[in-house]
Amino acid sequence: MGMTIAEKILAAHTEKDEVKAGELINAQLDIVLGNDVTTPVAIKEFNKIGLTEVFDKEKVVIVPDHFTPNKDINSANQAKFIREFAEAQELVNYFEIGKMGIEHCLLPEQGLVLPGDVIIGADSHTCTYGALGAFATGVGSTDMAAGMATGEAWFKVPESIKFIYQGELNPWVSGKDLILYTIGDIGVDGALYKAMEFTGEVIENLSMDQRFTMSNMAIEAGGKCGLIAPDQTTIDYVEERAERDYTLYESDADAEYEEVIEYDVSEIEPQVAFPHLPENTKGISEVGEVEIDQAVIGSCTNGRIEDLRIAAEVLEGKQVADNLRLIILPGTQEISKQAMREGLFEIFIDAGAAVSTPTCGPCLGGHMGILAKGERAIATTNRNFVGRMGDPESEVYLSNPAVAAASAIKGKIVSPEEVI
Repeated sequence: MGMTIAEKILAAHTEKDEVKAGELINAQLDIVLGNDVTTPVAIKEFNKIGLTEVFDKEKVVIVPDHFTPNKDINSANQAKFIREFAEAQELVNYFEIGKMGIEHCLLPEQGLVLPGDVIIGADSHTCTYGALGAFATGVGSTDMAAGMATGEAWFKVPESIKFIYQGELNPWVSGKDLILYTIGDIGVDGALYKAMEFTGEVIENLSMDQRFTMSNMAIEAGGKCGLIAPDQTTIDYVEERAERDYTLYESDADAEYEEVIEYDVSEIEPQVAFPHLPENTKGISEVGEVEIDQAVIGSCTNGRIEDLRIAAEVLEGKQVADNLRLIILPGTQEISKQAMREGLFEIFIDAGAAVSTPTCGPCLGGHMGILAKGERAIATTNRNFVGRMGDPESEVYLSNPAVAAASAIKGKIVSPEEVI
């Protein structure tokens, strides 16, 4: 019996020729990632071990992005604590104000994560890098500490679920809609500790930006990782960025899957996830009258240049609805620069939006767009749990950037077709 892509990557990072689902292994790590929320705890645990140096100064990557620019004294103190650790350890890949970005947009852009890697990050959306054909998964701060110390992590090799997407995409349907539809179908625990493998002609025709969006939200179905086998699109992306060797893996034809699920995408329209779970999805035609107070376009899910271009296409020459706040957060400084060169910022600002420096900000209820009691927001973020973006009595609806932009214009959740 052959191996899945997840099994092949993990086996290559052990001393084994092959591994199978359910097996417990120790794997060598290519990247250990942390942010300003999770790294302080990891540093304290690292110090308890008694070591003076991390296992590799290039492979430990820290990106303060959740509460930066610092929103208050506590977040400033956390950032200072991390900064001093990075300086003392002489970490090569520490990114803060001015050269930073939202971590899961930044690492691929910088060529720090590559096909065939094994990556742990003390952030659940580390699974984003599966879009490059890497085994990437979120861990807790103590596992991050152990990774920084040893360069290894233990795993139970996950079973895999193969998702096959066939057909032709409808207008305004993107990778965000495919993953929301999938989560709506299988539920938030439908792939619990499984490797989600996204395949089919539709995936092959997606851009890297849309692939990142799909892999990013694998965790919202409980997935251990969300993998897409590398192809020419992947190679074209990484060749511009890679400064080290990488390996391409794909699943064997006779690999064993727990389940194979097929979708005809011609049946999928733009999706909206209603409060308070990402699985609570409806097609845009089923939304009804849902008025909103705020729209957020950005995050590690949809803060890339393609997302901003789509939002600008919808917003150009139009105005945000009265008494509605539209907040746009580019994923990195480079994305911001590209958007400025293309004139996207002028379109956003002329429409009445506020454009921010890269930050996670409102996605986790951090800052830069907190919701008051009773307010509703539509967002291109990845979670809409109770109180996720502010007051426990607020509501968050998830969508793609085109739907979010159109809704900002109308003041209620609508299809882009209503404003284009």
